[in-house]
Amino acid sequence: MSIEVFRDAWGIPHLRASDPLELARAQGRVTAHDRAWQLEVERHRAEGTTAAFLGTAETGWDAFARQARLADTARRCHARLDAETAAWVAAYAAGVDEGLAEGARRAPEFARTGLVPGRWEPWTPLAVWLSTHILFAGFPTKLWRDRVARLLGEEWTELFATDGPGTAGSNGWVVAGSRTASGAPIVAGDPHRFIEAPGVYQQIRLSCPEFDVLGLAVPGVPGLAHFGHTGTVAWAITNAMADYQDLYRERLRRLPDGRIEALGPDGWEPAAAHTETIPVRDADSVSVTVIETARGPVIAGADAPAHAPTGGPADTPAGDDARDGVWDGVWDGVWDGVWEAVSLRHPPRVTGDLGFAALPALLRAREVADVDRALDGWVEPVNVVQAADTAGGLLHRVAGRVPVRDRANRLRVVPAWDARHAWGPDPEPMPRAAVGEYAVMANERGPAAPLGVEFAPAHRARRISALLDTSDTWTPGAMTAIHTDTDNPSAARLLAAVRETDPAALSPAARAVRDRLLGWDRRMAADSTDAGLYAAVRGAVVRGLTAHPAFAALRGPRPDPYPELFAPWLALGARVAFAVETLLVTGPVPAPDVARIVREALEETGAGDPPPTWGTTHRLAPWQALPDPDDTWPGLGGDHDCVLSTSSVPGFTDRGARASAARFVWDLADRDRSLWVVPFGASGIPGTAHHRDQLPHWLRGDLVPVTTDWAHLVPEEDHDDQH
Repeated sequence: MSIEVFRDAWGIPHLRASDPLELARAQGRVTAHDRAWQLEVERHRAEGTTAAFLGTAETGWDAFARQARLADTARRCHARLDAETAAWVAAYAAGVDEGLAEGARRAPEFARTGLVPGRWEPWTPLAVWLSTHILFAGFPTKLWRDRVARLLGEEWTELFATDGPGTAGSNGWVVAGSRTASGAPIVAGDPHRFIEAPGVYQQIRLSCPEFDVLGLAVPGVPGLAHFGHTGTVAWAITNAMADYQDLYRERLRRLPDGRIEALGPDGWEPAAAHTETIPVRDADSVSVTVIETARGPVIAGADAPAHAPTGGPADTPAGDDARDGVWDGVWDGVWDGVWEAVSLRHPPRVTGDLGFAALPALLRAREVADVDRALDGWVEPVNVVQAADTAGGLLHRVAGRVPVRDRANRLRVVPAWDARHAWGPDPEPMPRAAVGEYAVMANERGPAAPLGVEFAPAHRARRISALLDTSDTWTPGAMTAIHTDTDNPSAARLLAAVRETDPAALSPAARAVRDRLLGWDRRMAADSTDAGLYAAVRGAVVRGLTAHPAFAALRGPRPDPYPELFAPWLALGARVAFAVETLLVTGPVPAPDVARIVREALEETGAGDPPPTWGTTHRLAPWQALPDPDDTWPGLGGDHDCVLSTSSVPGFTDRGARASAARFVWDLADRDRSLWVVPFGASGIPGTAHHRDQLPHWLRGDLVPVTTDWAHLVPEEDHDDQH
């Protein structure tokens, strides 16, 4: 069977094969050719073996991956695949294996670390998908809410909700043909994630007699799960912000023969337990205890503390009513030999289904009804999906699996022994919404509202809608003005507080800061000194609120057993930074103190050196498994709640860790008029022509053209980018 590989001007691979299996094999092989280092990092992350070549800093992740049983869950889900999907995934994994040796020879990271490429099992792509998305829904937020309830008070449990404001999030919009110049729909958007180098999305085209699809693939996973254009139908997603992962507070005990039991709704029951060893580069290996109860794998507190109490009857959970599922953080000597832990329950582990059958079905889609049917089998992550086809069909729905259970499960860590917190047998129905002239999705409360607790504020969704209202002749090229919009609606509350500050009570320097802010156009442009000034004042306000006595209990050392991996979700400063818009008008900090903090922030900023332009401090900070000390990263425009959503942690760092992982415009009138861009390039290999050739365009907000005419593509063997 024949396989052909072509490249366009950006080094993007276009694959042509005689059938879907050969095409999947080719996708795996070309991905290994372009992204060998990235693929092997992802495989090791899924298997919990990254410390073996990256060192001690990765032991926390490796322990979590093993305790959460990511690889075992992938094997379980793979075993339940239908034969056709299993063969398709296996073909991709085989292609990766075929290309890894050559890809590794070209990637200098292998030599730097001594890593030898390993084998990709048929289930490895499922493990990569799980590893990539296991923290996507943010279940550690429930640990934070428990901490707030215990230390600040039950009434403040949802005070720091991401609605006010949220962290960076994805944007998407579908415009009906009645509002476009061509008369055909347009689907556009940009997924915002933690930026990784190489990028988390891979531009690629997959063509065979059954289908011809281009889009954004996740390296290590076959097909085009999130963003694709088949020529007659196109689709895109954003995170629905649904809550579908639960944390249970477990009571565990070890029997004299070494077996572990957990307290369930019907009493003590067996729990599976074993020990695994994490190899660590240039250090001693680390042993990790892996326990799984009837709820799920234990991800915190698997080992009994050395100072576990004695003295109480083992079967008497005395004193629990007062605690009601909240971790005390200290041993209170309630009963003998019992310790507490936290387990994770999520749909793929429970059902053995990761929804992978939807992936090949999407490739075969011809109209929105096909996309709709394919997504009925989607599992994780839970997404809001938009699609359009050449016949004018439009789709706006939620896809995924959300368990039916008590609302408390969505909010907090719940007691494992209380039957009220068990899951129902069937999942929640997936909502959908009608599409008029256009529809917008930006992680806000929308169709997915019944499925979640915390959503992004409506700022981005409202701003995109307002921009779409400015024209009824939209073209693909005009959409870049939406992608790059830097208006910052969330600044309004802080600016209102600044306006309410009596200028007579300020020093001349602080008064000048106040006047400049009140004349600012609210745009977070990279070259704006006023945006830099706003960021400086906001940072000082965040630090002032964080230091307020009302939050003293949350500032102390964490008295809980949670791994350091979850520290970002438990850091007070970051929580205040993301919720400052809310905390200015509500919360435990009295209004006069809020006014004082704003006034002091103006004084602090006025007394210091003039803040530089926003892009001087708001610089790109991508995650790299093996950072290059010679890398220098550019400044960014945008902010959390701009459509150009670029996130930092105000008050603590302006470095931008989250931003657009890709931008795209799918034109249903002519696929070759579609546009796209990624932060870096098609190649993951340093020094090659297409390693970072798209970065300047991404920074400017430009999009590069989609090319599908085979006559305008160059055969792989003739391409001069990276050999």
